[in-house]
Amino acid sequence: MNLDKVCSDIPKRLMQIAEGIRDVGGKCYLVGGFVRDAMLERSSRDFDVEVYDIDQETLLGVLQKFGRPNLVGKAFGVVHLVTHGLELDFSFPRTESKIGEGHRGFLVETHLHLTFKEAARRRDFTVNAMGLSLPDLELSDPYGGKSDLEKGILRHVSAAFAEDSLRVLRGVQFASRFSLRLAPETAELCRSLSLADLSSERIFEEFKKWLLKPGKPSIGLQAFLEMDLGRFFPEIQPLNGSFENLGNFLDRVSGELANVPDLTSQEVLAFTALLSGAENVQKVNAFLSRITNEIHLLKRIPLLYRFVPSLLDHANEQSFDAEFLRRASVEQNGLFLAYLYLKSTPLLESEMRVVLAEKFKTAAESLNVFTNPPEPLLKGADLIQMGLRPGRLFGEFIKEEFEWQLQGKISSHEEALAFARNRLESDSVRKSVSLSSKN
Repeated sequence: MNLDKVCSDIPKRLMQIAEGIRDVGGKCYLVGGFVRDAMLERSSRDFDVEVYDIDQETLLGVLQKFGRPNLVGKAFGVVHLVTHGLELDFSFPRTESKIGEGHRGFLVETHLHLTFKEAARRRDFTVNAMGLSLPDLELSDPYGGKSDLEKGILRHVSAAFAEDSLRVLRGVQFASRFSLRLAPETAELCRSLSLADLSSERIFEEFKKWLLKPGKPSIGLQAFLEMDLGRFFPEIQPLNGSFENLGNFLDRVSGELANVPDLTSQEVLAFTALLSGAENVQKVNAFLSRITNEIHLLKRIPLLYRFVPSLLDHANEQSFDAEFLRRASVEQNGLFLAYLYLKSTPLLESEMRVVLAEKFKTAAESLNVFTNPPEPLLKGADLIQMGLRPGRLFGEFIKEEFEWQLQGKISSHEEALAFARNRLESDSVRKSVSLSSKN
């Protein structure tokens, strides 16, 4: 650990608070993500502090000198403090005992005089069970987290791991984010656990961390397979017969996510890639409906999944004709994600994949349908100017004109207006013929 870097990452204000806690007889440790990230020489703003050997009132007395502390988790002994723009969480060492189903089925008890080792035993993995004492910056590592991190191993701390099944999925995302391989005994324990008590919301959050946070999702996939999580998510299948293909695909997509401007589109691309080996769109829908109720994802991921075979057919033929691109852009709300999928998929030969993706992008940009879908050139205001009253014919005219656009028969506003005039004239002729025949 680079102590100079660690010192620069810890705010001076937090060090002053730590000195205040020490002055009243307490001890405090930075725990969890900050210490793990410091070992990896990554910067972190994850300031979780565990306080020992003083009671809640004494801690509040110290914190009140630096801001207005908020007791946000009275049952768990958690105090939140905002001071000089910093958000800090202070907690007391505690034990957890499983007494019921689900993530709320725990009896949590705080103990002022637990040792750091006793308190750290409740944590999930050894790499998250280290503490850095403040203000003296001494490492407490009772379960060998530093050694495991150096060896690239993800190991559970104790048998208490099995009391919260979410930790199984946390193992997948930690493996991905920090390039860690499961310890054999941890993989064996995870294979014995059920995820039946987890809510869809908690499952979805762990999947998102696996697929969207920077890392190597292929390593997470390897952990997923070692834990035999296909028991619960059978829709995640090998791509073209190979999980290695799927892992490589996920890694390439992960490398492209920084270029995707919004979170929803990142989710659509990443989950479509994860489900690219699924047997059919019904399997995709079944998976999604179990982990999320977000309408935009339930709609857009199956849309992209269904589009892929046609996209790959056109890529293999090296032919991206204009009508195909226009219609695809309307269906997909632009072709940017399809481009990134094409650029990343292992289902095209590696030397041609990028070339074909760029050809696809160039063709779509030339039609101005790459970023956004085309819109009808004929507007309601145009029809009003022609003397048509708003009504059913508005929609019919605009729909017909847009179909001609997609076919390439209309490419300008003037041509759209001419189409509408001709349509109105032909309508008038039909009506006059109809009236004369009745007379």
